[in-house]
Amino acid sequence: MTRSELVLSGILLVSVLLNVGIFVYARIAITKLLNSAEELWDLQQMVDSFAEHLETVYELETFYGDQTLQNLLAHAVSFNEHLETFEHIYSLIEEEEDVEPDQRSSESEEKEQT
Repeated sequence: MTRSELVLSGILLVSVLLNVGIFVYARIAITKLLNSAEELWDLQQMVDSFAEHLETVYELETFYGDQTLQNLLAHAVSFNEHLETFEHIYSLIEEEEDVEPDQRSSESEEKEQT
């Protein structure tokens, strides 16, 4: 092998290793992002549930007009609105969940046709 072939082989090897490394890194980063998005979506659901429950308690005759509960309800609603600013992150999870049932139904239709 000539010197130029050795140099090109070395460059090819470095390029392949670099591409594989970037692929592995991107896959790990995407997995972490999706896990974070799922956790954020779960948190959003818990805050929604808490705010609804708190509103139900506040509307009871015993607690209606209680300033502490009213402030807590306002804080829960404010916190919920703040979490909605991260909707672009946890919408990644919702889109995947919406796609999966469609894929399953199309796959079952294909199986029925064969």
